[in-house]
Amino acid sequence: MLEKLKEEVFAAHMELSARGLVVFTWGNVSGIDRRSGLVAIKPSGVGYDDMKVSDIVLVDLNGRAVEGEMRPSADTPAHLELYKGFPAVGAVVHTHSRWAMAFAQAGREIPPYGTPHADYFYGPIPCTREITDAEIRGEGDCEKTIGRLIVERFLGVRAKVDPIDVPAALVRHVGPFAWGKDPREALRNAAVLEEIAMTAWHTQALSPAATPMPRTLLDRHYLRRHGVDAYYGQNPGEEL
Repeated sequence: MLEKLKEEVFAAHMELSARGLVVFTWGNVSGIDRRSGLVAIKPSGVGYDDMKVSDIVLVDLNGRAVEGEMRPSADTPAHLELYKGFPAVGAVVHTHSRWAMAFAQAGREIPPYGTPHADYFYGPIPCTREITDAEIRGEGDCEKTIGRLIVERFLGVRAKVDPIDVPAALVRHVGPFAWGKDPREALRNAAVLEEIAMTAWHTQALSPAATPMPRTLLDRHYLRRHGVDAYYGQNPGEEL
């Protein structure tokens, strides 16, 4: 069932490892088939070197296993909250990549200092608030709350952010999440997030008073790829 989706999710896991975005099993990828409402995700605690396509688990949006002999990732509830909160999202990547993790641990957003940031993210990469003791100890589970924190940060009344224009977030003390229309795009966004986190950290180290790029330049670089009149590449608006 959903063999193509499982293969895409598996391939994204292999590339996560190849790009150095994970250590041991510190990361997971999922993809959703919106028609069936089923999500393909990594099995819990299985190393990338040992994982096979057939190990990918299918779950429904309530977290019930539909296919697969292994337990799904412990982070599955967080992924499911993103799919429920962001209907346009088709895949999610969660890692603990070192530079993005540093910003998450510090509780700092990543400002758009340069055009590489603006090519993929239309504004700062937001960081969620801390999860409270009551949320950790209360009903439900911590992983579900982590997903809800991201949705809250994007769609909350006080600070609305478009999850398509800014396809990533940092969860305070937990790490980065990125998403896209499919596993390949979500993985690309996770890789770009790590690169811009690294350059942002060095920017702040070199110049603590550094300020974000001008809004006009942010607009120009984001919209030339993603806007109605996009002109970057051979097929503007397609996979970048």
